[in-house]
Amino acid sequence: MIRFLLTVLLIHSCIVGRAQSNKPAKQAILFSIRGTQISANEFEYLYKKNHQSKDDFAAEKIDEYLKLFINFKLKVAEARQRGIDTTAAFVKEYNSYKEELKKPYLPESKIVDSLVKITYGRLQEEVRVSHILIEVKADATSLDTLQAYTKAFEIKNKALAGEDFGSLAALYSEEPMARTSKGDLGYFTALQMVFPFENAAYSSAKGEITNPVRTRFGYHILKIEDRKPSRGEVEVSHIMIRVGGERNADKAKNLVFEIYDRLRGGMKWEDLCNQYSEDPGSKSNGGKLKPFGVGVMAALPEFDRAAFSLKNTGDLSDPFQTRYGWHIMRLERKIPLPPFSELAPNLKSRVARDERVQISKQALLKRLKNSFSFQEMTSVKSKIFALADTLLVKGKWKPPANFAASKEVLFSIKSKSTNAQNFMDYIQRNQKATSQPPEKIVEQLYNSFVEKKISEAQEIDIIMSNPDFVMLLNEYYEGILLFDIMEKEVWKKANEDSVGQVRYFEQNSKKYLAGERAVTALYSSNSQEHLEKLNSYIQQHDTLSIAKAVQTKNVRVEQGLFQREDRPVLAKISWKPGLYPVESGGMYYLAYITEVLPPGPMTFEESRANVISDYQDHLERQWLEQLRKKYPVKVNEKVKKNVFAKIRI
Repeated sequence: MIRFLLTVLLIHSCIVGRAQSNKPAKQAILFSIRGTQISANEFEYLYKKNHQSKDDFAAEKIDEYLKLFINFKLKVAEARQRGIDTTAAFVKEYNSYKEELKKPYLPESKIVDSLVKITYGRLQEEVRVSHILIEVKADATSLDTLQAYTKAFEIKNKALAGEDFGSLAALYSEEPMARTSKGDLGYFTALQMVFPFENAAYSSAKGEITNPVRTRFGYHILKIEDRKPSRGEVEVSHIMIRVGGERNADKAKNLVFEIYDRLRGGMKWEDLCNQYSEDPGSKSNGGKLKPFGVGVMAALPEFDRAAFSLKNTGDLSDPFQTRYGWHIMRLERKIPLPPFSELAPNLKSRVARDERVQISKQALLKRLKNSFSFQEMTSVKSKIFALADTLLVKGKWKPPANFAASKEVLFSIKSKSTNAQNFMDYIQRNQKATSQPPEKIVEQLYNSFVEKKISEAQEIDIIMSNPDFVMLLNEYYEGILLFDIMEKEVWKKANEDSVGQVRYFEQNSKKYLAGERAVTALYSSNSQEHLEKLNSYIQQHDTLSIAKAVQTKNVRVEQGLFQREDRPVLAKISWKPGLYPVESGGMYYLAYITEVLPPGPMTFEESRANVISDYQDHLERQWLEQLRKKYPVKVNEKVKKNVFAKIRI
């Protein structure tokens, strides 16, 4: 957390050169550090960002901040001179921050929020769909894909010509249950079907038959049977009587109707459920099931219909049969769709894991390619793809020497060309051993390479159009440098240099004076009884019982030299040897003072925390003196005057 907060302070981006080229040609230079110019804009931006109170805009406050800002830039200059920003650790940390900072500026960041709103809108409606599936694998050949699509389209045309959709589903659909269901999926709502299927269902009108829709299962033809407002969720309890084994169908039916008659006669539901229900997962809690929405019980349509047909809490269904046996159902409650504000966090989590995000990102990538004038040289691409061999499967592929097309343009983005060699180098760096065929590996690597280049073009666009983003990157970049150089030159040195600490203490011992102090054992507990017992142990000098009380964690103890202001509870007691019970903030305390020391100098151990802090400041001042000699600072007084006047407006 400390590292993060320090990193947020002030920074300079690794894209400074590129960012500066996008700035106006002339910028007022506030000061320079051995040739490196710091603009007035940067100082003004950071000052206003970090100061909100009216009192902060006095001239002396601005001048004080400028001195600190110059000190900061001196440290950053030293860090860059040492090459800290070129280390792998630095680059990794900075890039991780940069990716996070970039997200709000990217259209991708709005995808999930947009999908959440769309999904919530769909949850307010139920759709009943029949469908016909023509199977084709996700990685099928172009020929197999075309054949499946053609077959699906021909079936659609038959339906449009008037043939019964259910009969067509029973005859042609490759879904396992199609013959008996005639393709009828019943009612469902959002997040219950694969996204392309859901999208087609919610984008079509009642009675419409869609064009073939591709999912990972194949091609679907959808007929929209009905649309109606969502019924939300229901919570029900049930009593189940199984059929089979020694109990035939008639015996099971007779038993369930006997139970039903007893319920109607006033016998307690929980008693009958516990005695007769054969659902082991629910009988012990009165047959209660988790709340469920429409479509969740699609595999048991009779159960689904019975649950949603009950109107009032406590209503009983007539006995009904599913493939598991006979059931009687009781309605516990109806749960309407929660408001968006309540459902949004959970919905966002579900949507983010759903394939709809990836599909939407692919659609976005397609739009970005168009907006960035992406042009692909298919002939060069084919030459590289032809090089794919089994070495890719092993993760050991290398670009061939003297490849004729290595300098040829593979694709261009905004007229900026990327050649074949760039992509082949990318393959070599990113290949991994896998079981996929070589042609699939090179295709995946190519797609990720194109996405990477599109992302780089996006970043340039963000920099060109968002000066605040450039400033933010600058802050993080220099903040990481500041943390690393301070850790090396000040914090670590001060903490580890015990000889230097002692020497600094001896040279400045007059600074470390204490007021009146007391040798104290401060006991605390949330139980007054525990401390009363402890009080008696101390008075009896029963060290064994005292130790036992502390060991059992009933009582907490702090021991040492304390001043009155060190603990609020100490200000409430007499400052002389003795035992003092005190209650404060719902806790009970027992202060045992054995000796009171007069005001005087502190020992090194007593003042060590303050010594280390002061020693850090001392080391930092020494280091800054060295940096000022190494990196001469030149302040433009005229620009400084103008900046101060501008900030104070």
